[in-house]
Amino acid sequence: MKKNLCFVAVSLFLLSCTNTDRDNPNDMWGSNYIGKSSAEGSSSSVETGEPSSSSEESPPSNSSVEPSSSSEAESSSSEESLPSSSSVEPSSSSVEPSSSSEEGFSSSSSIAPSSSSALPSSSSVAPSSSSVVSSSSSVPPSSSSVAPSSSSVAPSSSSAPPSSSSVALSSSSSNVGCADFTNGTKRLHYEIEKEQFCDERDGKKYVYVKIDTQTWMAENLNYNPSTGNSACYSNNTNNCTDYGRLYDWLTAMGFESSCYSSTCSSWIQSPHRGICPTGWHLPSRAEWEVLGNDAKKLKATSGWNDYNGASGNGTDDYGFSALPGGRGNSDGSFVIVGNYGAWWSASEDGSYNAYYRSMNYGLDDASWIYYRKSYLYSVRCLQD
Repeated sequence: MKKNLCFVAVSLFLLSCTNTDRDNPNDMWGSNYIGKSSAEGSSSSVETGEPSSSSEESPPSNSSVEPSSSSEAESSSSEESLPSSSSVEPSSSSVEPSSSSEEGFSSSSSIAPSSSSALPSSSSVAPSSSSVVSSSSSVPPSSSSVAPSSSSVAPSSSSAPPSSSSVALSSSSSNVGCADFTNGTKRLHYEIEKEQFCDERDGKKYVYVKIDTQTWMAENLNYNPSTGNSACYSNNTNNCTDYGRLYDWLTAMGFESSCYSSTCSSWIQSPHRGICPTGWHLPSRAEWEVLGNDAKKLKATSGWNDYNGASGNGTDDYGFSALPGGRGNSDGSFVIVGNYGAWWSASEDGSYNAYYRSMNYGLDDASWIYYRKSYLYSVRCLQD
């Protein structure tokens, strides 16, 4: 009996000292059973494999972006314009091509993704960025289509001198007012009977004289080319009738406007027709020199103002009949008609100036002056 009671007491004592918590990893009922931890690990792997809920509700954490956004970026960008904050950049980039197709250039923001976007998001930008390239590439054809239009201007500009000189030729085909005229018909001009020729461009008749080996127009040219820079003195047509028309050097030569500030000596021909009628040309300095320097013998017997009580008229020994047509300034004003006569030559002096022959009401000598090509002077033509 005592043995039994002792056994029970010992058993109770041992039972009270025993820990009821199971912490043996091999005990299936233990709290740290190894099989249970592997099951929980499997559950956590399921969470990392399902990023859709986190990506839809809020921007994913750095650890979840890597595997998730790459699978959703393409589908979300193609199905929704703004699916999540992480895919905003691709959507934004898809707007840029539309803008670039309208304005002719692509925005730089459509090419580079935001630095805050992760690698998968960046990879989703690439297709959108490539769409920008194709959209941008559609711009150059539009731009290049302008180039032919622009290039078509250049030949016109470069061909200005021939075109300008051909104005006289093309209008001559009309033979305006010259059909019933006989060249050489005489007309009284400053008390001298002089022969005439007809300018087929507008039908005007001009008297001419032979002086030594040269044949000169005996009055100033009065042809309106409708292009270039020319005018009647004070814009009064009566002055064109009396003194002829005034021209700047480029118009007289038939050159383009670039010659105002650059030399055009390579375009000057010998002889150089310029604004003159067919068969006539603008005289060079050397050809003017043949007439000599005695202005008194070249000036008309009337039409010049007096200078200090003395007549400014000449003796007109050769019938050249030079008249004081004055000058037109580049600002549009006109000066010294009646006192001064000046005639362009075909000779240039550098980029800005050209030579003209001048006569003054107070001097008996003709002189050479080079001045701005933009000023307006008279023109006398010499027969070829």
